[in-house]
Amino acid sequence: MKIGFISLGCPKNRIDTEIMLHEVLSAGYEVTPNETEADIIIINTCAFIESAKRESIDNILDAARLKESRSLRGIIATGCLSERYRDAIFDELPEVDALLGVGSIHNIVEALKSVAARGRLRERKKYSSFESCGNFSGKRVLTTPNYWAYLKIAEGCDNRCAYCAIPNIRGPFRSRPMEDIIKEAKQLEELGVRELNLVAQDTTRYGIDLFGKPALPGLLRALTDNTSIPWIRLLYCYPDLVTDELVDELRDNPRILKYIDLPVQHISDRMLSAMNRRGGSAAIKRAITKLREAVPGIVIRTTFITGFPGETEEDFAELCEFVKETRFDRAGFFPYSREEDTPAYDLPDQIDEETKQSRAGILMELQQKISRERNRKMIGSTITVLCEGYDKTGGRYLGRSEADAPEIDGLVYFESDKKIAPGSFVEVIITDALDYDLVGRAETPQSKGVTV
Repeated sequence: MKIGFISLGCPKNRIDTEIMLHEVLSAGYEVTPNETEADIIIINTCAFIESAKRESIDNILDAARLKESRSLRGIIATGCLSERYRDAIFDELPEVDALLGVGSIHNIVEALKSVAARGRLRERKKYSSFESCGNFSGKRVLTTPNYWAYLKIAEGCDNRCAYCAIPNIRGPFRSRPMEDIIKEAKQLEELGVRELNLVAQDTTRYGIDLFGKPALPGLLRALTDNTSIPWIRLLYCYPDLVTDELVDELRDNPRILKYIDLPVQHISDRMLSAMNRRGGSAAIKRAITKLREAVPGIVIRTTFITGFPGETEEDFAELCEFVKETRFDRAGFFPYSREEDTPAYDLPDQIDEETKQSRAGILMELQQKISRERNRKMIGSTITVLCEGYDKTGGRYLGRSEADAPEIDGLVYFESDKKIAPGSFVEVIITDALDYDLVGRAETPQSKGVTV
């Protein structure tokens, strides 16, 4: 029996897909990348915002058309859409034959057997959700190149931002035991991973539930003490938990990349309070100042929401001025998505879609200029790049620097007289700059790296 996989949404969801892939293959099933060959299709869905829900539903409907045209036996929906709408999804999407919540990924083989046994009778079973599941880790089949991977250090969220449905979907914040994380990091290193990207809903909160205080710095030290993985990157950090100990670890540990993803969402205290964001503008500015003063050259990525209910022209002007003054290295801007079952859904003074989009566009243009100016200052410098492969169309190699997280940041395009294997570190002299990407030529590679 051939199984097709479709994985949508964030890196945390991707890790869940990789765990399910391992369990499906271990059970003796064949996985096919061709959906038209699949007997059963598993769709790991996202439901964070409206556009993600629509993408998930569209993928289910696309798969349903295969049922009509050939002998596709069934569709299994997993992930956030399944969790968030588990009481309604069978009525709204009768094409779905089995449903797994976010805490039920280890039930995937049971679901496959159930769907296969019923053929096209379309009898459906709802499996348990996160409330009954404490195990959200497991062996994985990487869907990333084997030289970089995501590593989930916690699940769920307690922050309760007014616009966010994640606590309702993925449950309360639960840190993984440190020894469990280290064990997985060692397994990933054995696969050839040279860059670990640490993810959670709030990585800076790691350990609070286990030790009564944030323990991310200790985890970073344990990772570097127990593995030799050269690049370890921090994603999804909160400004109010950027402690002195964490800053010191970023500064002093040579294998922790001088990069931090620090979503701030807004700078107006009125808006931050309405969003239920901890710390306010003072905490945000304090964290940025602390990082830049203590860690020379640190790259700070952030995200902002435009058009949150009640955002005035004055609030937006304050945000624009903050972006101009702070000059973030990387920034994303997203129009507010009104989500049911969140506090912000019922707030007064909802902003129209055109205004939300317009404000996001203004900030994107502003950040594009900042990024272009920053990149131009890189011309003439030499940076270390993790080679990602060869672009046959452009006739040059491509890769990422320490300043570029996978899948969200820019690339470095470079020429080389020698063949470079993906997964190799190479020194690149920057010769040109684009708005978000850099161009250069390679020196001698530092190592042979990993060939894939």
